[in-house]
Amino acid sequence: MSRGNPCQLPDYDPNDNEAGMKIIEDLTENVHQIQQLVLEEIITRNAHTEYLKGFLNGQCDMQVFKNKVPVVNYEDIKPYIERIANGDSVNIISAEPIIELLTSSGTSGGQPKMMPSTAEDLNRKTFFYNLLVPVMNKYVDGLDEGKAMYLLFVKPETKTPSGLMARPVLTSYYKSSNFKNRPFNRFNVYTSPDETILCSDGKQSMYCQLLCGLVQRQEVLRVGAVFASAFLRAIKFLEDNWKELCSNIRAGHVSDWITDPSCRNVVSSILGEPDPESANLIEHECGGESWEGIIKKLWPRTKYIEVIVTGSMAQYVSTLEFYSGGIPLVSTMYASSECYFGINFKPLSKPSDVSYTLISNMAYFEFIPVKKNHEDGTVDVQCNGVCKENCSEDVETVDLVDVKLGQYYELVVTTFTGLYRYRVGDILMVSGFHNKAPQFRFVHRRNVVLSIDTDKTNEEDLLKAVTKAKVIVESLGFLLIEYTSYADTTSIPGHYVLFWELTIKGSNHLPVLDPKLMEQCCSAVEESLDSVYRRCRRKDNSIGPLEIRVVQHGTFDALMDFCVSQGSSVNQYKTPRCIKSEEVVNILDSRVVGRFFSPNAPSWKPVQIGD
Repeated sequence: MSRGNPCQLPDYDPNDNEAGMKIIEDLTENVHQIQQLVLEEIITRNAHTEYLKGFLNGQCDMQVFKNKVPVVNYEDIKPYIERIANGDSVNIISAEPIIELLTSSGTSGGQPKMMPSTAEDLNRKTFFYNLLVPVMNKYVDGLDEGKAMYLLFVKPETKTPSGLMARPVLTSYYKSSNFKNRPFNRFNVYTSPDETILCSDGKQSMYCQLLCGLVQRQEVLRVGAVFASAFLRAIKFLEDNWKELCSNIRAGHVSDWITDPSCRNVVSSILGEPDPESANLIEHECGGESWEGIIKKLWPRTKYIEVIVTGSMAQYVSTLEFYSGGIPLVSTMYASSECYFGINFKPLSKPSDVSYTLISNMAYFEFIPVKKNHEDGTVDVQCNGVCKENCSEDVETVDLVDVKLGQYYELVVTTFTGLYRYRVGDILMVSGFHNKAPQFRFVHRRNVVLSIDTDKTNEEDLLKAVTKAKVIVESLGFLLIEYTSYADTTSIPGHYVLFWELTIKGSNHLPVLDPKLMEQCCSAVEESLDSVYRRCRRKDNSIGPLEIRVVQHGTFDALMDFCVSQGSSVNQYKTPRCIKSEEVVNILDSRVVGRFFSPNAPSWKPVQIGD
C-alpha cells in the first residue's frame, strides 16, 4: 500500500487472500510511519476548520496539535455536532462534507450521542470489512464452498433539521451503496437477501431471515449476528416460531402476515416448491427434549458462530455454548460509532482470550494510562498524576507504538471524520503484539454498570432513575436503605434487576409491600432511563421488563461482610451499584422477600433532532 497517502485506501480484490494478508502485514509492521502520516493528513485537511483553527491558528504541525488541541469528551464537542444537525455552515469540524450523523449506544442528556460521518468513512469501513476475509480464511478452510447465515437488522432513524439522517452505524452501512452494491465476494455470500436485512419491521425481518436460513441449511457454513445478545434473541424467536416456519417450508408458502412486499417476493423465490422432507427434519430437531446443540443439529456444516462476545457480551458465552454444540465462538472485530478500530487476528481463540489489533490507517490512536484498582476491579484515569474520571484538561497520552504490555489505557481517537483527541470511553489492556502493532483486550466501558443489548446505563443514570422511583415508596413512609443491580441474562431477552432494602421510617421492620405500588416503582425506573434503553425495551424487544427484588432487613450488611471476607477494606467499602459475581447474586437472592416486574414497556419515540 502507498504510505505516502494513508487516506488512499488500497484497492484490492477481497477474493485475493494473498493481497489481503500483505496489506495486513504492512499495516502492522509499519505502525509508527503510518500513524504519523495519518495524523499529518488529518491535520493538513482540517487545519482551517472552525474547530481546529481555534487551536492551531492554521498551523499544520503534529506537535502543535498535541500541545494545543485538548483531549475531549462528548459534552465538549456536542455544541458543534448540534450545529451541524441544525444546518449550520460547512467546515465546522471537517473539511469533508458530513453526509450523516451516526447515533451511538452511549447517551448524552438521555439522548443518543451523534458522531459525524463522511462518504470516505463508508469506504474505510468497507476496506475494514474486507480485511476480515483473509484473516478467517487463514484459520478456517472452505468458506467459499457455502454461505453465511448472518442475521443483520436495521434500526429506527430520524432526519435532522439540516436534512442529514441520524441513525445507528450499522443501519447506515447496510443502507449505503457500499453494502447494497457490493461486488461479489465468494467468501461472503449470505443466506439473507438484502431486502430482508433492510426491512424496517423487526419481526418480519427476523422471520424471513430465519426462514431463508432454514431453507438453505445444508449450504450454511457459518452463522451469527453482530452481538451475542442479538443471536440469542434469534434462537428464542426460533423456539417460539419453529412450527410456523416448518409449515411454510412444507407448503412452499410464506405466512400471510409477512406483508412487506420486497421481503415477501424475495423469500417466496427462495422458498420455492413445497419441501415436506426438510420440514420434517427441522421439526424433529426442534421438537426434541432439549435444545442443547441445536445450532449444529439444524445447520450441520457450521464451522463457527460469529458474534461479539467481549465486553458486556461476555455474559452470554455460557448460553451460546449450550446452543452451539461445541462450535467455536468467533469475535472478529472491535468497532464503534466513532470509528472502526481493530481486528482479532486469532479468531479461534477462546472468548476470554480475545484480543484486537488496532489497524493503523483507520484513525490516529492515543491512550490515557489508567490505574487498575485490584480490590474492586475499577480503573482510575491519571491526569497529571491525579485520578480524575472525566477530566479533559492536562491529560497525558501515549502513542500507539508506546503502550506497554500488561498496562491499562483509555482509548482516544482522532478520526478522518472530524473527531479530534476524542475519548471513546473504552478501557483496554495491552495483551501482546502482532508484528509492531499492539494487541488489546477489551476490559470494559468507562462508568457503565448495566448492559443487556446496545444499552449502556451508567451509575449516575441508575441513581437518577432510582431516586425518582423511591419517591413513590417514601410518600407512604418507607425508606430505601440501600440498592444494587445486575443484568440477568438467564432468560432471553435479559433484563435489569434491582435489589432494594426497604424499611419503615423509624423502625427496622419490613413494610407490607403493595404489588401495584412496587410495579409503579419498576415503571418509574424504566421511564427515567435513557432513550436507548427505552428503545430496546419498546421497539426492539431486546430487553425484558425491569425487576425489583425486595430483600430482608440486614441483607446489605451481609453483602459487606462477604466482600470484607474476600479481601475488601472495611474502611473503604462502598456498596457496589452493580454486581457480576454469581456468589453475590446468590447471597442477595437468598434474602429476597418480594419480586416485582414493570407491567408495561416504557414510552419511546425516535429522537427528533432540534426539538
